Amino acid sequence: MRVSIIGAGNMGGATALGFARFIPDVEVTATAKHQETLNRYSSSRIKTTLDNCSAVKEADLVIMGVKPWLLKEVLTPLLPFMEGKLLVSLAAGIPAATIKEWTDGQGIKGVYTVIPNLAIEIGESMTFINEIFGTEETRNTVTRLFKSVGEALMVDEKRLGAGMMVASCGTAFALRYVRAATEGGVELGLYPKEALQAALQTVKGAAMLAEAHGTHPEQEIDKVTTPGGITIRGLNAMEEAGFSNAVIQGLKIWK
Repeated sequence: MRVSIIGAGNMGGATALGFARFIPDVEVTATAKHQETLNRYSSSRIKTTLDNCSAVKEADLVIMGVKPWLLKEVLTPLLPFMEGKLLVSLAAGIPAATIKEWTDGQGIKGVYTVIPNLAIEIGESMTFINEIFGTEETRNTVTRLFKSVGEALMVDEKRLGAGMMVASCGTAFALRYVRAATEGGVELGLYPKEALQAALQTVKGAAMLAEAHGTHPEQEIDKVTTPGGITIRGLNAMEEAGFSNAVIQGLKIWK
């Protein structure tokens, strides 16, 4: 399958790298406005071009990696070349009805809004997919691609925003915890590199532990909260400072 990614910025570029590294039967082409952006892919098996139209002509599936406010402007001149192809938009916040209106009558096989996260670059994305229109075949194709670079869920449009907050924005939220834990570790006496290594490995290990056991996070928390111990005192201090509520309120800004 030939996949062209229009707009190889942060998310589009991460998607290009993930597909090239983890999906052997996919040929990836990436475009950008400036050659300097494309130079980062010179050592990978990604084809690059500054010509969006030529990239679309050669593709079976086109991924729009541009910012939401640029999507219509960049997509419109490409529509005459989209017949018989699949279209995926990574632009968050644009209603499905709007994208359907833009793409109707162009002979496109299927149109999807897809929200991955930056870990797609290393094959560990949590991706949410919303079908604007398509068939079982196109649905399976899009799902297979994104499951090859992590986990992927097909959801209705209403849940797409929630998925974005938990998984895509969630990358930043998780790393902000890592930063805070690192700074706390330094205050307690660790060197910065030691504190960062410890915070990253602890978050990684905690996630893998809960996933491996198939447990609710609180069950794993209970295993290390000895009555009267340091862990429960630390948790209570964080909750007193608003930890859980702060996370929930941060996620709810989407509404």
